[in-house]
Amino acid sequence: MLSDHPSHVPAHLRPWHVNYPAYAPVDITPPELTAAGIAASVADGWAEPALTPTAVDWSARQAALVPFTVVDGQPRNPAGRTGRTGRDLGRWGENAAADAIVIIDTNDGRFLLLIRRGDCSRWALPGGMVEPGETSRLAGLRELHEETGVRGVAPIYTPAYVGYVADPRNTDQAWVCTTAWLYRQHDDRPLPRVQPGADAIEARWFPFTNRTRLVADIEAAGDQFYDAHGPLLTAASRRLGRPRTATAASSTEGETA
Repeated sequence: MLSDHPSHVPAHLRPWHVNYPAYAPVDITPPELTAAGIAASVADGWAEPALTPTAVDWSARQAALVPFTVVDGQPRNPAGRTGRTGRDLGRWGENAAADAIVIIDTNDGRFLLLIRRGDCSRWALPGGMVEPGETSRLAGLRELHEETGVRGVAPIYTPAYVGYVADPRNTDQAWVCTTAWLYRQHDDRPLPRVQPGADAIEARWFPFTNRTRLVADIEAAGDQFYDAHGPLLTAASRRLGRPRTATAASSTEGETA
């Protein structure tokens, strides 16, 4: 599932152990993470002050969700070469996130809560970065409430997915890994009202039988799904089993991560 790479990085050259003398990644660091803007970003609380990864104490960051190596002070993306360098994330190396997969089974079928992201307008799971001193489970609940207004969902405390996320901001030196918490309940009352907030510009309940059908329905409506969250939904589907209704249960086939 480590697959977020630009097409110009051939698959056989992505592994770090493969020699690639002509490799020339593009620096995607935005102005707010350069010397001119870093102070404001640090003051806003979302970025660390190190302008280069060599300024980071990597011995304190080796307990990561996905193990990675550091060579000459430079962390190496565990997925291999990305074709991008610098950082477009708050931290160098692994950026720990938490996502909420909220499922409600009703007599009318299974429903999944999604948000429309403000940064790309694609439908995605509610979620965001884990704050200092916060557990991933609490981060998932916090992000869920901030982005949808939903509280009081019933959690399944074992994560549905823990691992690398093919986030479009990933670079060779900074990337996202997440813990996706599954929240599921059976309820024949009307679906809870949702109210978008924080980084979400819209929130909505979607009929959900599996990832493939969900993406097809979203695209048929002229929208797009946030591809990086596809593996998270596939993992959740395997945990959930079939929906309650015969109609919803008719399509549980053909999902790949």
